[in-house]
Amino acid sequence: MPTPGNLTFTTTTISSPDPPALARFYGHLLGWELGEEEPGWVTLLNPDGGVKLAFHIEDVYTPPVWPSQPGEQIIMEHLDIRVDDLEAACEHAKACGARLADYQPQETVRVHFDPDGHIFCLYLDA
Repeated sequence: MPTPGNLTFTTTTISSPDPPALARFYGHLLGWELGEEEPGWVTLLNPDGGVKLAFHIEDVYTPPVWPSQPGEQIIMEHLDIRVDDLEAACEHAKACGARLADYQPQETVRVHFDPDGHIFCLYLDA
């Protein structure tokens, strides 16, 4: 359905104290190429032509706590990444620099922290 102004979702932007490093982490994790890179801003291009990822500088970034706790920084967003082999994908994520969260809410999902402490989930499509 068309929207007034023809709105098109193109990019998810993630805050980071080091955008180039975080972009390279996700580029390695997903197999995506770097796009635009300038001070405080980096993009990753989706090879399928879909939504891309961008990373911008955030000097006062505070990582979220997982699971959420009262009075602590809550998760404002997270990425869900579908995989065919959960164990192999988790090993790849670890090799890229991710850390597996202690708390795992589901058998077919593995919650990880990226190098900045953002949450992302690897999941099997049931």
